[in-house]
Amino acid sequence: MGSGASISATQERASPDRGSGWSELWRKEDWWAVWVGLATVLIAYAAFAQGTSIGWIAVAPAKWSSPDQLLAQLSADAVRYVAQFVVFAAVFTAALTAIGQRPSAFLGSFVLVYLVSLGIFVLGAWDKAQTYNLEPPLIALFLGLLIANTTGIPASLSGAFRVEFYIKLGIVLLGATLPFTLILWAGPVAILQASIVSILTFLVIFFVARKLGLDHRLAATLGAGGAVCGVSASIAIAGAVRARKEDPPIAITLVVLWAIVLIFLLPLVARALGLPAGVGGAWIGTSEFADAAGFAAAQAYGGLAGPETGIAGTADQAVWAYTLIKVVGRDVWIGIWALVLSLISVTYWERSGTGGPVEVGQIWWRFPKFVVGFLLASILVTVVTRGISFADYNAQVKPTLIAPITSLRIWAFTFSFLSIGLTTRFRDFAPAGGRPAIAFTAGVVVNLVVGFVLSVLVFGSYWAALAK
Repeated sequence: MGSGASISATQERASPDRGSGWSELWRKEDWWAVWVGLATVLIAYAAFAQGTSIGWIAVAPAKWSSPDQLLAQLSADAVRYVAQFVVFAAVFTAALTAIGQRPSAFLGSFVLVYLVSLGIFVLGAWDKAQTYNLEPPLIALFLGLLIANTTGIPASLSGAFRVEFYIKLGIVLLGATLPFTLILWAGPVAILQASIVSILTFLVIFFVARKLGLDHRLAATLGAGGAVCGVSASIAIAGAVRARKEDPPIAITLVVLWAIVLIFLLPLVARALGLPAGVGGAWIGTSEFADAAGFAAAQAYGGLAGPETGIAGTADQAVWAYTLIKVVGRDVWIGIWALVLSLISVTYWERSGTGGPVEVGQIWWRFPKFVVGFLLASILVTVVTRGISFADYNAQVKPTLIAPITSLRIWAFTFSFLSIGLTTRFRDFAPAGGRPAIAFTAGVVVNLVVGFVLSVLVFGSYWAALAK
């Protein structure tokens, strides 16, 4: 890992043991991720309450198909991008200076990180790239890995490769996009099915990985990647259990590879079996690992519905069933798994590693504070959305409050994934061998089989009649 990121990881893993009291609130990366994330959510809500939005500063390239269209778009939004960079740079510099990083070391490097990330957003918005539904964070990871394992980046430019800070900030913002009211809107069937799959898949991947001799932290990171929302869950759990720097890229790579395979495989098999659109969407929701990839698969299968193909239902049923299972039912587990696994890591795995007991007072200081931020952000938006319907949430709250926060979250994840890629060497994967792939593939089998049984045989009539 580059110098900036390695310093971050070292400081973060050492600091909880010091128990330095209230100074932790302004001297720890975890807390600064919480403060910045919650401040963003509060500002977004204040704007929403006034009938406006922070969307102006949460700018990102829109879909484009020609160079002229792209240039016109970038020219029109040039001032917004400059303002966004200034805000990012000012806030991040203030936060990281408070924990001991030199501003000059960060700022020069962040110019590079931001400009490359903007280029990645541009590439991700190209209509041909949308064919494979690759999100900017995933492109950032692959580009970073390519650079790190070929030409490399000078150490003098690594000051802004703050992997953990960006990850934690992104996860706090993720909480705001997952209010607990989504559980009520999804209904008991979707939550039950999603919960069964999440728990079984995690346990299978985790225990297969442990049986193969993999470390607890890598096993947990792999398990969350397969059980919840793929990439986001992998980085969330990696931070919660203090995984090694090479663990998230291993899990993310496996998530992305299988997600791409299933984009094409699931609609193909569902069509061969003649599954109704809602049933096919539910199966995709229980089997896919990445939100974007799953949405692409559900949309593709829904587009086949009609008398010409003999597939019953409508395109909306496929997408709606997928959304209930994956985006709502499974994704809300990210907070639960992060909370449970961080407690297990603090009270059991770390204690076993040191051979001594963990003092009760140290549990709080070791606990990853960004998990608290995730939960607080979720609670805040839950309060805001109380008493409204899911339709009103999509029509009123999502475009003006949730969408800008989601955009800023994607920026944070893109910064993080680029930093992960730029500070990771393929040789770091060598000690794990092919064992992570075996463990994760076991989870793929569970997702496919259990998801099919629940979607087709157990709850098939529910999904076939969805939204009729």
